[in-house]
Amino acid sequence: MNYMSYLCTRNSLFNYMIRRYVATLLLLFCCLCAMPYTLVIDAGHGGKDPGAQSRGAKEKNINLAVALAFGKLVEQNCKGVKVVYTRKTDVFVELDERPNIANRAKADLFISIHTNATSAKVGPRGAETYTLGMHRAADNLAVAKRENSVITLENDYEEKYEGFDPNSSESYIIFELMQDKNMESSVKLAGLIQKQFRTTAGRVDKGVHQAGFLVLRATSMPSVLVELGYINNPSEAAYLTSKSGVNALAKSIYNAFVAYKK
Repeated sequence: MNYMSYLCTRNSLFNYMIRRYVATLLLLFCCLCAMPYTLVIDAGHGGKDPGAQSRGAKEKNINLAVALAFGKLVEQNCKGVKVVYTRKTDVFVELDERPNIANRAKADLFISIHTNATSAKVGPRGAETYTLGMHRAADNLAVAKRENSVITLENDYEEKYEGFDPNSSESYIIFELMQDKNMESSVKLAGLIQKQFRTTAGRVDKGVHQAGFLVLRATSMPSVLVELGYINNPSEAAYLTSKSGVNALAKSIYNAFVAYKK
């Protein structure tokens, strides 16, 4: 074989290998694109658990309205994304069942939607997003205690949650020892949600925080808990219960989800 024949043979072999390599990459890409992406949307509280209440407004109704509006946007615009709801009606879902639904669905993402409140007669304004963690700030601990207290409505909660007391600061120390492999992704999503609350809904940005939420503790995927606003602030409550407010909040979470998924 002369040198020119050698070069032709080598080039042909090289081109063949390149084509095979590209074909393999394309096949792999198509397989990855075909894999379903599962999003679990958790509307906090429900049924016999109204959540926070103020002047006739109930947290459970606000949470559900925003959750359904958010899910509808995903279903209509995000092909390949399967949306799973922990509840779609006004029913009581036990706290440990909510992350269990996500785990059984092998979800890629878990978003829990809540509405905030304070012990003050008139609450502040603004939205915030939480990831799993244990921050020492008293305000964060107070929010976690309030949201976790729903377990006291369940039968045998002491045994089910292995002695966890939602009103005891000591019970939250365990969260400081946990290593959440999904923390970085959760914090990234939380930041995107807060950005959208500012730009899309014009909300006061109360930032991203960490706290010991039981509903986030048991999930095996990136997860966040959103506090839409303060129901015990009259102007906030009016916004949270309005159609325009619900749509703007749902759109904000949807935009953040799309940016996160990209």
